[in-house]
Amino acid sequence: MSDGMRSEEPLTATPGRQPGRDAVVIGGGLAGITTALALADAGVRVTLLEGRPRLGGLAFSFRRGELTVDNGQHVYLRCCTAYRWFLDRIEGQALAPLQDRLDVPVLDVNRPEGRRLGRLRRDALPVPLHLGRSLATYPHLSLAERAAVGRAALALKGLDLADPALDAQDFGSWLTVHGQSARAVEALWDLVGVATLNAVAGDASLGLAAMVFKTGLLSDPGAADIGWARVPLGELHDRLARKALDSAGVRTEVRTRATSVSTDENGRWSVEVPGETLRADAVVLAVAQREAYDLLPEGALDAPEQLLEIGTAPILNVHVVYDRKVLSRPFFAALGTPVQWVFDRTEASGLRAGQYLALSQSAAQDDIDVPVAALRERYLPELERLLPRARGAQVKDFFVTRERTATFAPAPGVGRLRPGARTKAPGLYLAGAWTATGWPATMESAVRSGVSAADAALSALGRPRHHLFDVEEAAYSARPGDHPRTPGREPEATGASLRGEFR
Repeated sequence: MSDGMRSEEPLTATPGRQPGRDAVVIGGGLAGITTALALADAGVRVTLLEGRPRLGGLAFSFRRGELTVDNGQHVYLRCCTAYRWFLDRIEGQALAPLQDRLDVPVLDVNRPEGRRLGRLRRDALPVPLHLGRSLATYPHLSLAERAAVGRAALALKGLDLADPALDAQDFGSWLTVHGQSARAVEALWDLVGVATLNAVAGDASLGLAAMVFKTGLLSDPGAADIGWARVPLGELHDRLARKALDSAGVRTEVRTRATSVSTDENGRWSVEVPGETLRADAVVLAVAQREAYDLLPEGALDAPEQLLEIGTAPILNVHVVYDRKVLSRPFFAALGTPVQWVFDRTEASGLRAGQYLALSQSAAQDDIDVPVAALRERYLPELERLLPRARGAQVKDFFVTRERTATFAPAPGVGRLRPGARTKAPGLYLAGAWTATGWPATMESAVRSGVSAADAALSALGRPRHHLFDVEEAAYSARPGDHPRTPGREPEATGASLRGEFR
């Protein structure tokens, strides 16, 4: 079922289903979709509830005139093995391919012409040599700063991610102690960290930052290769996800919010929704931490108030449609400007003429409530500084999307606040990127949380778990040279052509 049309069919066993194996998953984001699919694949009868009119949580699309717009630019890395498993499960891998190899153009508009462009890219060498040439020739740092970055990277690689003391420290202080200049933080550490953590180094937990850099840059040569959807996110996280859920036998109800969760005298769970009571053996709360707090029965967690202590961080996306092509590269990162990352969304949005660029602005506390007119005055001149072809182009449309609570804030100490999948209430589980996955608030964390919740529920229900993605033992193909170019994609632009574009 979908589109708010609730079935009158009672939740009773069906042929091929074992009686007494019903589950309700509350929340239709990536965590909830993953949980529902994993449970259904094991033979559990699942009802998935989502209050919005579509699935996908905070990674969704909407229509604006002729455009199909993503609320924000989302990317993933080759090391995001759970999200890649999710894409495969919904048959969407071909729509969100990975780079052949990590290659990020980094433009600093404050440097002299001809020296503005640097690139972070990997070679076909083992860790850490795979980034050696890129770092050695990175023009946005001095020779001494590059050497200091190498020493800090080796120190970071030596940190034990299981050490809880890392969570209490901030990444910025650690970088200072390890000889990182303000310029190195801006031009390298925050360039990566702000986009993945949604916080600057000084506001981020050392534990989470170390996890990002160790896993993404220091674990395997191909771990940081970037992937992103070449179609609207709604095509993946709503349409294809809904198709997979339907095929798995999941009853999906959108525009349906759970109002309470409780147990009866027999220990079975009751979930109240408008006009109906759903009964189940297992319930998974795959919603934001504050909504989970409101739904938690008494005694489910020792300190439920800690969920309210998990802060949130905003992300702002600036959308600009030009009357002509102003950027030839799929994306780039910027220094010396408020602009952080710029992506070409023309083809994915369905735009037939001109070019549509999306600016992804993480840790956007200063801009999140600024009026659109003021943001236009701020960002359009910056794009003209970055892209000379934009100077003579007409702006056909300018708008912003704001996610004020886009992610949990990865502040020092957040690790002790993040609960695991199991609660003290038998049959009640938690999922969401904010739970204790070990990852920052990413699509990868959301999917991992769904797998963990499903694993815990299946264990209690006595259902098979062999089909689950193994979040502990996941391996990924990331060996240099083994990634054929995605059919239909153009070869990456050369350094010479990029310099011409950004000059």
